[in-house]
Amino acid sequence: MRGLNVLLQKEFREAWRSWKFLWIPLVFALLGMSDPLTNYYMMDILNAVGNVPEGFEMLMPELMPVDVLQASIGQFQTIGLLVLMASFVGAISKERANGMATLLYVRPISFGAYFMSKFIVMSTVGFVSILAGFAASVYYTVVLYGTFEIGPLVASFFTYISWLLFVIAVTLMMSATFKTVVATTCAFAVIFIGLILDSLVGAFWTISPWKLPVYGVQLIRGTMEMSDYWWSLMLTLLLTVICIGIGAFTMKKNAPMTKI
Repeated sequence: MRGLNVLLQKEFREAWRSWKFLWIPLVFALLGMSDPLTNYYMMDILNAVGNVPEGFEMLMPELMPVDVLQASIGQFQTIGLLVLMASFVGAISKERANGMATLLYVRPISFGAYFMSKFIVMSTVGFVSILAGFAASVYYTVVLYGTFEIGPLVASFFTYISWLLFVIAVTLMMSATFKTVVATTCAFAVIFIGLILDSLVGAFWTISPWKLPVYGVQLIRGTMEMSDYWWSLMLTLLLTVICIGIGAFTMKKNAPMTKI
């Protein structure tokens, strides 16, 4: 792909200048540490806040380390994905709208290289962010609750990374296909409505990209049906590749819409 190295340097430079490599991982790290700390010190927090009746005791459920990590992943699935997708959903459509893309289209680069440079940089930011979130959650969980087995924990981490690559591919595909407002609506609808539907009626199917975050937790619990896991993982990676292909195609198709 022509110009990929140059475009990667451009995208990484812009990500550094906009502090995306700092503040997005910081958000995930804060989300990761919030659940272990909040659950462990809940009674101390209530006593510090006050207005607790004398003799009041709240029985807290006894949490296993995997329960705490699951709660942290739930935070990543809501606030974390919102932050990540909102940061990048206009990555292509905004450049097309403000005319910046014109400066790139007149150069000898391929649309595939342009799309992949965005995807690689966004995936790198996502990887660093999830690593920071997992590390913060696991560290405080180990200190306060107990340890994990390394193998299942690493498998769970890379399972979530596979899910994140799918989310990123969908986000950039929508950005390449539509204007920023429409792209934002469509990307959020695909990801979050899919999550809602899977949580409501997902018992009727076992193979879906939206199940990967749950399956990652089940890997740690040791309750995962591996055939469902592998099929869901392969489907997710296949859909990621398809979204990348569609995104590069629609980017080329929408090139005439670029503001001059």
